[in-house]
Amino acid sequence: MTKKVSKGEPAFRGRIVSAGRMGAILTAAFWGATEGAAKTPSDWLDDITFAGQIEGGINANVARPANGVNFGQFFGDKANQPQLDQLTLTVARAVDTTSSSYDIGFMIRGLYGADGRYFNIAGITDRMMNSRYQFIVPHAHLDVHLPWLTRHGLDMQAGILASPMGVESLDPSLRPFYTLSYTTEYSTPFEHVGAMFQWHLTDHLDALFGVDTGNQVSFGRGDNNHAAAGYFGLTASNLANGRLSLTYLGRVGPENAVRSLGRRANSAQRFWNDLNGTYRISDRLSFTGELNFLHDEGLHANTYSFVSYFSYQLTPSVSLNYRGEIYRDDTGRLVTSFIANNAYMQSTLGEPTNTQSAPPTTYGALTLGATWHPTLGHSVKLFEIRPEIRFDRALNGTRPFNDLRNIGQFTFGADAVLGF
Repeated sequence: MTKKVSKGEPAFRGRIVSAGRMGAILTAAFWGATEGAAKTPSDWLDDITFAGQIEGGINANVARPANGVNFGQFFGDKANQPQLDQLTLTVARAVDTTSSSYDIGFMIRGLYGADGRYFNIAGITDRMMNSRYQFIVPHAHLDVHLPWLTRHGLDMQAGILASPMGVESLDPSLRPFYTLSYTTEYSTPFEHVGAMFQWHLTDHLDALFGVDTGNQVSFGRGDNNHAAAGYFGLTASNLANGRLSLTYLGRVGPENAVRSLGRRANSAQRFWNDLNGTYRISDRLSFTGELNFLHDEGLHANTYSFVSYFSYQLTPSVSLNYRGEIYRDDTGRLVTSFIANNAYMQSTLGEPTNTQSAPPTTYGALTLGATWHPTLGHSVKLFEIRPEIRFDRALNGTRPFNDLRNIGQFTFGADAVLGF
């Protein structure tokens, strides 16, 4: 998120704001009011944007696993089967990042495709479909910029939110590979119902915090326990002459289902910790590193991992990408393949389903890929084709791959993304 620049002292520093006063604030923000001038309703509406994106791919496995699943992979999990990964439509209004006063925006995004199986939210869209292609709402939030507390102000997002933790994103245009790392899949959350805040402390330092109902759950029957969870962390940007950025995010709260653990699921905490940073080595070469640790009291389980990424801009339209990962699942309870189409969400809610797990394993994974992204004209905002080759191996001798037959697994994937 880009820095907000405030030109004056916060208007409500140290005050308790009543509901009526908050309503007035949001009304002023809605119409983009500033000290010097105010936008008309038509000006505010002119800032609303519409966008669409489609992604399809295939992930080949020459071993042809008997159950048809590439173990430990969510995107492209069905071996040797082409699929529609995502079709998304988005309507949004971005918050003015340079405003010295209040501003309000929003984002609503619908997604249909195979990736929806893993980013669903219980109690909202998880019961709509049970096929391979599913519909979800990964974004439906109100965004407000508040010039409070510091010169740069405070930003809030409330509603259905994507998790801010980790390096890789659901949006394929924001990540370097078709497939995801183990760390992203098993040691970072995906979606929330709640509120997130970003407090801009200085030109280079932000505090991050928030509260939500849990990872991919909502309220009532859509919740797997009766407790909330939340984030805390810091992000530093534009360090080392603009070459370095760092983010630490911690998260704590019960995440297991009462149906699985009983009443102790309401108090057994899961502790998530993710530290990542990006350093621009040169104009063409950049490095990203991610260090992650997760501890789950209810499952008595831990994961430890490190992921490294290199990206090299070979030509204006071609980039080369590397990802290397070491990931330890010390109980075998976290790394799981979800065989049935609804298995991921059924497992989240503690319902019986069809999954496949391995013994305690230390995983090594190496992924090499390229991205070709030519410019096609004004009507096409994005076009890219991304082939990749990936090798996964159990470093401690277990056999988790290819229907529990092999120590290692080769996959050859490719996807295409079109944005308009």
